[in-house]
Amino acid sequence: MTSTLSAPNSIESLLGKEAEDLLTFKAKVSSDLLHLPGPDFVDRVWINSDRNPQVLRNLQLLYSTGRLANTGYLSILPVDQGIEHSAGASFAPNPMYFDSENIVKLAIAAECNAVATTLGVLGSVSRKYAHKIPFIVKLNHNELLTFPNQFDQVMFGDVEQAWNLGAAAVGATIYFGSEQSTRQIQEVSHAFKRAHELGMVTILWCYLRNNAFKQDKDYHLAADLTGQANHLGVTIEADIIKQKLPEVNNGYGAVAKATGKSYGKTHEKVYTDLTTDHPIDLTRYQVLNCYCGRAGLINSGGASGKSDFAEAVRTAVINKRAGGTGLISGRKTFQRPFDEGVKLFHAIQDVYLSKDVTIA
Repeated sequence: MTSTLSAPNSIESLLGKEAEDLLTFKAKVSSDLLHLPGPDFVDRVWINSDRNPQVLRNLQLLYSTGRLANTGYLSILPVDQGIEHSAGASFAPNPMYFDSENIVKLAIAAECNAVATTLGVLGSVSRKYAHKIPFIVKLNHNELLTFPNQFDQVMFGDVEQAWNLGAAAVGATIYFGSEQSTRQIQEVSHAFKRAHELGMVTILWCYLRNNAFKQDKDYHLAADLTGQANHLGVTIEADIIKQKLPEVNNGYGAVAKATGKSYGKTHEKVYTDLTTDHPIDLTRYQVLNCYCGRAGLINSGGASGKSDFAEAVRTAVINKRAGGTGLISGRKTFQRPFDEGVKLFHAIQDVYLSKDVTIA
């Protein structure tokens, strides 16, 4: 039996003062341009692609698992923070997750579509769980033990290892905009090609990383820059894009102004005709850059805090109404008691199951 939000914790109440605006907003760019999620998403969108039958089978498996099965939406538990942020920083609030099996147990209890975590975690329990929930093996990571700390995604495993332990998909991160991005693009492109050959789905964490993006605001979260990162991601055939929710815009202009140098290329209509400062419009621009939703956009849930339920539901509403494919939430779920983590996932899933939360 699954739990749902009770009346006092309805979607509207969790959204608070933003409820009417977020639930009734009409997007600037029409949803008619988009390939929207739905039960027939694989047949409607992917059937004519170059993905082989094994990839289509595993893509359908992702969309056919868990509480959101056959809706076209995804709810995924990602736990790569043990490397990305250190195991101590990630698991000290809830030490049970030092045990790799509990990560998979949480994803199953929460009725997620899949669990995305490290080669080591999934390899340690693969025979017990690979047939019970789709595995997404995160292939590369940024580690913080080297001194001084550096920020570079390096491969911790290869595609064949993911295939051997029964994974349905592989994931990777590229720090677009960083000095290492060219190498990372080449490495991940090669890995994704091999994953597709072996029949696995590809998921790309399209993150920005450059100190120049931190100006008067944090333009790592700019719609125009993250949108272009998404576009680069689908170019190397990521089937699903993971991106942070945009909070600002015109990162190109901000970087150029702050550095006094020309930076990148954009067009004034991006800011006048395609976006406003509304979070749904900013996120829709991210979707547009995923081939208008052909590659599904999943937004990340962000760090844990005091308002996790409200923040997660808000992100889910924005993602869904913008035309996105779902939410991937880690620290907000595993850094709290197990049962609360399950309830938070169900709160997110309630947004995607709700007929009252429609495409903007």
